[in-house]
Amino acid sequence: MSLKKSIILIIIILLIDQVSKIYIKTNFMLHDSVEVFSWFKIYFIENEGMAWGTRISDFVSFISDRTAKTFLTLFRIVAIFGIGYWLYSATRKKSSRILTIAIALIFAGALGNIIDSVFYGVFFNDSYNQVATFLPKDGGYDSFLHGKVVDMLYFPLYKGYLPEWIPKYGGQFFTFFEPVFNIADMAISTGFVMLIVFNKRAFSKKD
Repeated sequence: MSLKKSIILIIIILLIDQVSKIYIKTNFMLHDSVEVFSWFKIYFIENEGMAWGTRISDFVSFISDRTAKTFLTLFRIVAIFGIGYWLYSATRKKSSRILTIAIALIFAGALGNIIDSVFYGVFFNDSYNQVATFLPKDGGYDSFLHGKVVDMLYFPLYKGYLPEWIPKYGGQFFTFFEPVFNIADMAISTGFVMLIVFNKRAFSKKD
């Protein structure tokens, strides 16, 4: 796939991602939800920048969420340039279509979440007990680089208590699938899955 087509794909994903996030942010209060089907809900949460609704402190406990958030955002900004160069190189070498699509998806998803992390703290006020507004007069809920990523897609495919015979977790309430995510997360995950499942087709021996 050519660089031009890759850029078009990236723009489409970014538009869908950002339009959905801005709509949720400006129409829902935090933790508001709408049931679309019994197994799919629109459920508004925000996270500090990790994928699939996770928090930085779930993985790094020895530094504050705020400090880790800054480093994570800066790392992602650097990484996006690396992914962009990888995409540019792949299109120039006329690599496989699967490879260029996968890289474009990963790039679009990463950039989509970076936009939240870098700008949303400045562009919106908070969503606690209120619907946020865009560019509020009193300023945003946080500073540059400290925005929270908007998540809204929730697929609780199964909810119930696990059988007692299951070791350690028997009798506990269990939800599958519990993470809440967004379009950008879907793009990143799809790109990685494509690289893993279609590895031989994505990478030639020369590559």
